[in-house]
Amino acid sequence: MDIQQQIDARLTELEIKASYTEDAVEQLNAVIVRQQQQIDLLLRELMHLRQQAPEPGSTPFRSLRDELPPHY
Repeated sequence: MDIQQQIDARLTELEIKASYTEDAVEQLNAVIVRQQQQIDLLLRELMHLRQQAPEPGSTPFRSLRDELPPHY
C-alpha cells in the first residue's frame, strides 16, 4: 500500500468518525431540548401549585381530631 492509499484510508476513517460524532451530537441536542421543555413545564406547574396553596399563617393548623365525624 503506497502512501497515498494510506492517507486516503485514514481520511475516510476520519470522515466516518466525524459523521458518527455529528449524529451523536444531534441526538444529545434533541435530548437536551426535550429535557428543557419538560423542566419548563414542571416549573409552570410548580408556580401554579404555589399560587393555589394558602399563605403560611393564613389558615390555622387543624388537627385530624377536629375533623372527627359527629358520632364519635
